[in-house]
Amino acid sequence: MTDTLPLSIVDISGLASDEATDRIAVARALDDACRRSGFLYLRGVQIDAAPGERLLRTARRYFAQDMAAKMACYIGHSSNHSGYVPAGEEEFGGGTRDLKEAYDVNNDYLSETGRRPLLGPNLWPNLPGFRDDISAYYRHMTAVGRQLFGAFALALELDEDHFAPQLRHPPNQLRLIHYPLAPAAEDRPGIGAHTDYECFTLLFATAAGLQVMDRAGAWIDVPLVEGAMVMNIGDMMELMSGGRWLATTHRVKKVAEERYSFPMFFTCDYDHVVAPLVPPHGERRYAPLRCGEHLFQQTAQTFAYLKARQARGELTLADALPPGSFGVQA
Repeated sequence: MTDTLPLSIVDISGLASDEATDRIAVARALDDACRRSGFLYLRGVQIDAAPGERLLRTARRYFAQDMAAKMACYIGHSSNHSGYVPAGEEEFGGGTRDLKEAYDVNNDYLSETGRRPLLGPNLWPNLPGFRDDISAYYRHMTAVGRQLFGAFALALELDEDHFAPQLRHPPNQLRLIHYPLAPAAEDRPGIGAHTDYECFTLLFATAAGLQVMDRAGAWIDVPLVEGAMVMNIGDMMELMSGGRWLATTHRVKKVAEERYSFPMFFTCDYDHVVAPLVPPHGERRYAPLRCGEHLFQQTAQTFAYLKARQARGELTLADALPPGSFGVQA
């Protein structure tokens, strides 16, 4: 941790090395940063800026369209929770609707067998270049994420390829998020306080606004760092580490300028049961969860179209954990 930044900066270049000692060194640095905060900055030779630049250009073109064009791919029309998310669709704790719009992209799973609520063919807009540009970024970050899974395995003193069999068709999600500059009188957050549901998240953004909750419950601004991404621990990595790494509550405050944000959420296969992989840290004990079920149940408690399906009796959530069941607040 530096004197001027609230989070550690970890260089993950060593994960691309053929030398085990280099990969172990990165794993130890990740472990240290995650134990202290659960949020950190990442740099590395394997993180290519070009796919992100294409992604940003395409996102700007997409969100500049009129509402009718965007709503043609409304997420409620999809089979795998992909598509356009209008402002007000999501609502986290406190009953305040977020001031943002988004486009959600999942694993574009085309097989007719093995489909799940979050695993199926994506809903793609009729915008030239959109599918190619977004898919290129998704593939690039998936490769980086697989290296990070290996580092987390090493940090937990497991075989480096421990997670590999559980990453065949994971329902990883990429979100293209647009935070418009709100009117001065509009006092709504960009996105409300929450933990991420998956194992970990990789994020880059165009402007400040992200805040994380520290161990004392205070909100800390996360400034942009040129050439670095933000990474944070999610619910399922907290569970698998037995509380060694805590999912960190975060939010986006009312933005001071237009902001684009691109979080990619990494998880294990839909039907994989996640459970503690090491002895528990602290007093909390964790019950096993089926990966995809946890993701979908958490999602269904925040999206308006899924809440409406529950109200009509078309969708039932059995044994769903309430939002906020992980992290410091929990």
